[in-house]
Amino acid sequence: MMRTIAMLLAFAATPAAAQTIAVTHAEAWTMETGEPVKDATILIENGRIVSVTPGGGVPQGASVIDARGKPVTPGLMNGATQVGLIETASGDTRDQGSADDRNPGFDPSRALNGNSTLVSLIRADGITRALVYPSPSRIPVFAGEPAIARFREGVDILGEREVAVYAVIGGGAWDRVGSRAQQWAVLRKALGDAKRAMTAPETGKDKKRDRHDPPPRRGRRAGEEAIRGVISGEAPLAIHTNRESDIREAITLAAEFGIRVIIVEGAQAWRVADQLAAAKIPVVLDPSTNLPGGFDELGARQDNAAILTRAGVRVAFGLAGGKIHTNYNAGMALREGAGIAVANGLPYADALRAVTVNPLSIWSKGGGTLSAGADADLVVWDGDPLEPSTNAAAVIVEGRRVSARSRQDLLAERYKDAR
Repeated sequence: MMRTIAMLLAFAATPAAAQTIAVTHAEAWTMETGEPVKDATILIENGRIVSVTPGGGVPQGASVIDARGKPVTPGLMNGATQVGLIETASGDTRDQGSADDRNPGFDPSRALNGNSTLVSLIRADGITRALVYPSPSRIPVFAGEPAIARFREGVDILGEREVAVYAVIGGGAWDRVGSRAQQWAVLRKALGDAKRAMTAPETGKDKKRDRHDPPPRRGRRAGEEAIRGVISGEAPLAIHTNRESDIREAITLAAEFGIRVIIVEGAQAWRVADQLAAAKIPVVLDPSTNLPGGFDELGARQDNAAILTRAGVRVAFGLAGGKIHTNYNAGMALREGAGIAVANGLPYADALRAVTVNPLSIWSKGGGTLSAGADADLVVWDGDPLEPSTNAAAVIVEGRRVSARSRQDLLAERYKDAR
């Protein structure tokens, strides 16, 4: 009896990710070249990709997913969304912003809701990761620290927290501050104060505090410590802005303080494409934007991504489909937006990079490929992944096949025979 219990416990302790999965007959977009690998076999073990081999064999006992010659891509990533923070427009389902006027270190990851019905919807659209950003807080000009969500099954969808410091600059962004000139002054002062604090000599009082108090926690903490992380190079500064003059100011700021800057939205970024490329500043943009939502976006155009990419700017897609689709339909809108970018001059492979490898290189430590040793996040599609009518036939996150069914699917099945 005890032996039987021990065997059951050992079996229960074996992670599901340890199962070998073989995706066969795949048109595998590895993202290491600009063309797919035809009739590929993708082997997965222990949450990692083991190999991608044309016509490769299948190990005995492996679970087989036949792609039937259809495209297989890395799991897609939405480069800027608020899935997990907003369910609907009603107040009790909105956790994206801070009303605390004392602390600019708002961490929205603590509110991520893995049980949101929008999580299953975005996963069903082949999105396995997303950058979840905070809305403007009451601390000009800072919104907080965005996080990366990993859309595994279950309530725990946090991938990485505190991946950047998020600021918002623009017309009407801060009624309490006023002119964008003052917004930039506030941002410069915060960076300058952080830099001076890091280079100031340690005082006797500081030494005494260090000796008697608990040791400081490592890493970036809320507020001023987060901003110091930007100065030290530990974290990038994401600036959500649109107007050309503001983007130029962001380029100047990056050079002046020697910091990493990311432009988010950047409707007029195409106007300074060469300068952004020279400064190595990436842009996370909405590829479907073709009409201005305000005076800061008068120069919006749908070939923004193509112009920036030709200039050598690293581009990722997010915010796709306008403000409503930062949470609802954030997967379908992202794929459709990438297709729109292709229709407006962006090469197909670059559009796929903008929703796979590029957002991970901008916000994290890289990844997003189908290659040996890479994270086993991938999607088997039943057609072109950049067509909104295409469906994800199979979604794998961290080496486990997850459900590609959304609440809409369940409701449709429940009521399909209703009279």
